[in-house]
Amino acid sequence: MAKPVDLELKKAFTELHLKMVETSGKIQIIDSQIDVLKRIMQHVDITQREISSFPPATKTYESVGRMFLLTNLDDVKNNLKTRESQLTARTTELENNKQYLEKNLKESEDNIREMVEQRKAGIKPSEAKSN
Repeated sequence: MAKPVDLELKKAFTELHLKMVETSGKIQIIDSQIDVLKRIMQHVDITQREISSFPPATKTYESVGRMFLLTNLDDVKNNLKTRESQLTARTTELENNKQYLEKNLKESEDNIREMVEQRKAGIKPSEAKSN
């Protein structure tokens, strides 16, 4: 004979599992965004190293959309430094978000383990909260 299913436990387990799946997806998205930002940062770094070896009178062009504008070498260097600082700030922000989501994921996993342990011990989730 089949054991009766505790609907409250099943509902709570389903909600926590859904939260875990959603959080895992968000973490994967953040990882891919961080990878993209790191590649862009490498590109900026390489460009800065190459430009630093140019003589000051060198004509430089900066891309704006689908066109290139004649730009001062110092302006190009300043724009690259600004872009680098923006990329660093965005990467730090994403890392902090990732840590927060990982913490939430760990809490969800712990909650699921706790529910399973309570189920094995024969304690209903509503009884555990009141203790």
